Amino acid sequence: MGRNLFILAATLTLFALISCGVAYSNIAQQPGSPGDSSLWRTMGLALFVLALIAALGGVLGSLFEQARRRSEDPQRRRRL
Repeated sequence: MGRNLFILAATLTLFALISCGVAYSNIAQQPGSPGDSSLWRTMGLALFVLALIAALGGVLGSLFEQARRRSEDPQRRRRL
């Protein structure tokens, strides 16, 4: 599960960087494109915050999984 959250965080970060790149380039000023650059910046910031939350979930999931594995090892040794 932790690996999936890390992949999600990386994907969201990529989309956040693309959104910020669109906001600061001339693409947002072209006719026919959504030209509100503050909307692009806000969307990039929101995606980046979601990526940070997903990365935090991945880190915590990995930590708890490792703690669970380490607590099961002594119990297995006692059984043998």
